Amino acid sequence: MSAPDFLVHESTDNVGVVVVETAEAGRTLVGWVMDTDATVELVALDRIPLGHKVALGDVGTDATILKYGHDIGRIVAPVARGGHVHVQNLKTKRW
Repeated sequence: MSAPDFLVHESTDNVGVVVVETAEAGRTLVGWVMDTDATVELVALDRIPLGHKVALGDVGTDATILKYGHDIGRIVAPVARGGHVHVQNLKTKRW
């Protein structure tokens, strides 16, 4: 596999972290699932900046987002597979 476009640390995660600056809308991205050494492909629905999250599947409102195997918040607006997961649709559960 060539260098991945995004990383998924745990196979239970539902987002990956973009590690390239070229995650433009419409581009096919290849991700590496680190704990299983698997790869996953998806089409970016949005431009996703370096370090931001991409949805690995469709995620509905109130769903929990797992990153690095940890709960990082809940979805407040649905996100489709390949969509940008960030402050516009992800909020902390702390308050």
